[in-house]
Amino acid sequence: MSEQTGGTGRDPSRPPPAERGRRGVVGDTAFVIVTGMSGAGRSTAAKALEDLGWFVIDNLPPGMLFAMAEEAGRVKLPTDKVAAVVDVRSLAFTTDLNSAIEELEARGVGVRVVFLEASDEELVRRFENVRRPHPLQGEGRLVDGIARERGILREVRANADLVIDTSSHNVHELRGKIVSFFGGDHRPGLRVNIVSFGFKYGLPVDADLVVDCRFLPNPHWVPELRPMTGLETPVREYVLSQPGAKEFLDGYEEVLGVVAAGYVREGKGYATLAVGCTGGRHRSVAMAEQIGARLRERDMEVQVSHRDVGRE
Repeated sequence: MSEQTGGTGRDPSRPPPAERGRRGVVGDTAFVIVTGMSGAGRSTAAKALEDLGWFVIDNLPPGMLFAMAEEAGRVKLPTDKVAAVVDVRSLAFTTDLNSAIEELEARGVGVRVVFLEASDEELVRRFENVRRPHPLQGEGRLVDGIARERGILREVRANADLVIDTSSHNVHELRGKIVSFFGGDHRPGLRVNIVSFGFKYGLPVDADLVVDCRFLPNPHWVPELRPMTGLETPVREYVLSQPGAKEFLDGYEEVLGVVAAGYVREGKGYATLAVGCTGGRHRSVAMAEQIGARLRERDMEVQVSHRDVGRE
């Protein structure tokens, strides 16, 4: 992937980025506009910014950019965390976008334009893979739509602050590139939702990983523990004192560390871990809480819930 700061043919009446208060190509001081060729990765870039905590609006008409900036200010959104995705489907795109940028800058809002592009051959391959026509193709060929779009966007590309060619990279690599430019010291980690459940009620349909705690003795068969849940101290201590409980937690914590790192590398921001036992009341609840506590110690964002507590 190649990156260029700025482009060729910048409008001489528009000050270069350095004269507009720019502090590098990262979006640390300005409202960001993401645009470029259809199929070049605008949606991937937008999702990466959202994972970094940005407020992103997709497919925003250029004429509404200033209204969006005003609304962001009204609700106290930081302008260095606001982005809009603008594409060629807006009529009079070039004029509208350039005029909108000039209006924003005239009113004291810094603007950075990120332009995503790819080769004609790669764009054709991507559109053919998803079996969708180019938005400007009309009754013509796919290559006609691409050529028309390049012509319309020529001036926008020339005035962009950052040009990224995505021809030879996949969505994960593009996401990593956006994070490197706009993430600063922050790198998005994995957000983990841990849910305990009872196998007799069925698996959670959204589970990415499933843990079976039925290898541990069931507190249900201990009369004084039966009415309690895994959230209560006597049940928790009973479950954790069983042979294999600590060894399982130690080993699975290490496995989850490896899996979480791999998920992040592949661009997966969220994962659901289902922890089950027979009824979802004792063992799974206690173990889910313990797994959650261990992952929080690894600085992961964790939410723990108990689907089937109270069902019996």
